[in-house]
Amino acid sequence: MNFVSLAGLLGVLISFISCEAPRETGFEDYRMIDLTHTFDQDTLYWPTEGRFDHERTAWGITEGGYWYSSFRFAGSEHGGTHLDAPIHFSEGKWGVADIPIDRLAGAGVVIDVTAQSASDPDYLLSVADIDAHEAQHGAIPAGAAVLVKTGWANRWPDAKTYLGSDVPGDTLNLHFPGVSPEAAQALAERGISMAGIDTASIDRGMSRDFRTHQILAGAQILCLENVALSDEVPARGSTIIDRHAHEDR
Repeated sequence: MNFVSLAGLLGVLISFISCEAPRETGFEDYRMIDLTHTFDQDTLYWPTEGRFDHERTAWGITEGGYWYSSFRFAGSEHGGTHLDAPIHFSEGKWGVADIPIDRLAGAGVVIDVTAQSASDPDYLLSVADIDAHEAQHGAIPAGAAVLVKTGWANRWPDAKTYLGSDVPGDTLNLHFPGVSPEAAQALAERGISMAGIDTASIDRGMSRDFRTHQILAGAQILCLENVALSDEVPARGSTIIDRHAHEDR
């Protein structure tokens, strides 16, 4: 089994790939793969938001004679690999602090639409894509964490190719794949816990009504965005664990 962990702001998405039956002593039999984009001066944010700021506040030997280092960081919620809590698009739903701990883990499912997205930067995951995945890999189980692979992670951190526009504040010329409202409804009906994608939004770049966000949030499904999804995470056989550090409230 593979074991994948996701964190929000300043988070880490790790894949633990099992080589054999795990021992009771820990994760010695798992290979770790970091699937989170680094937070630094190149981190991409939603075009209307500011950049990531990391300030050194202490670095060196103190008056007491011991070493001490300390930093301060700031940034918008919606940049880098992060989680959207349901309240982001649905009044009265969970903020991050409200999410039950058992909703932060689920069987990993990766639906690959890289071929479709390569020829159409505005591609939407369809119900047919979900059906085709299930026909090949089996039914998506309730409580699963479904990740949509478009190939966009390979474009990070070039804003022009990743977002479709590198103009600050420009939300009218964004082009990247997403999940259709119909597919979002189909995933909600399957009772998944999380839906993630390797682009800047679970809705495609040219969306104006964010219907997919609304559907998933209304069903208390957590959204994971800017996932640094690699070929090393299999279509089935992983466990996704969400470790977050920011919230929409």
